[in-house]
Amino acid sequence: MTKKNVLDEKGVERALIRIAHEIIEKNKGIEDIVMLGIPTRGVYLAKRIKEILKNAEGIELPIGSVDATLYRDDIGMKEKQPVLKETDIPVSIDNKKIIIVDDVLFTGRTIRAAMNVIMDFGRPANIQLAVMIDRGHRELPIRPDYIGKNVPTSMQEAVKVHLKEIDGVDEVIVEHE
Repeated sequence: MTKKNVLDEKGVERALIRIAHEIIEKNKGIEDIVMLGIPTRGVYLAKRIKEILKNAEGIELPIGSVDATLYRDDIGMKEKQPVLKETDIPVSIDNKKIIIVDDVLFTGRTIRAAMNVIMDFGRPANIQLAVMIDRGHRELPIRPDYIGKNVPTSMQEAVKVHLKEIDGVDEVIVEHE
């Protein structure tokens, strides 16, 4: 197995700062935004983006998590059954701008499932998507609004986002199997 480092600690930090500033620019500020991370790493990325936004705009955004596990269309197709995580939407999402945050965008199926969960909680004004890595290979018409880095991959490769909070280091690597 070969490994290629795509982003180091500084690269991860720069990508998150860029995403945060693009959020401010696209939304003309950060009023009425709710950030929802997809467990596990998406939640930590959302928390970091929230802090950057708070420092830039002086506003404390509501933040939560959305577990799409039970809404996935492949739940019975996997040998290993998924572990359920928590969905925590701390405020009403009606007429709010929802930003889903995830580490890697691949087929788009997790995001579709996350949107279904969100719609069960209310009717947002819109839903936006921020991802650290877009690796391509979409199976659904899902497109991120904010991308840390585009990393074209083959199907034989795996993209791993490592974060200090879980893995002890900030980096993104591509492993070729």
